[in-house]
Amino acid sequence: MKLLFRILFNVLGVLAASVIVPGIVVAGFWTAVLVAAVFGILNATLGFVLKVLTFPLTLATFGLFFLVINALMFWAASFVKGFIVAGFWPAFWGALIVTVFSMAGKKLYRD
Repeated sequence: MKLLFRILFNVLGVLAASVIVPGIVVAGFWTAVLVAAVFGILNATLGFVLKVLTFPLTLATFGLFFLVINALMFWAASFVKGFIVAGFWPAFWGALIVTVFSMAGKKLYRD
């Protein structure tokens, strides 16, 4: 149940990012579900490795480099058909929005 709740909030984040950020296009709800799943898998695998490898840089930037890695993972998820990210900055803002939605979902699930 917890996993479904987290995926739902990530889907809402992807849909919100497509509405708020110019340069992000999502074809529909099921595309957003697939993007949320792919983004989560990329973050858990490749994103984790990148975060470990770039830990000194992350310390030097007081954790802000994590946002860059999240943006790269969001941008990497754009291989999903029906999901378009038009560059780094849309990916950056889109990943930030999805992260905020994900954090809100975690907070609501705990409460």
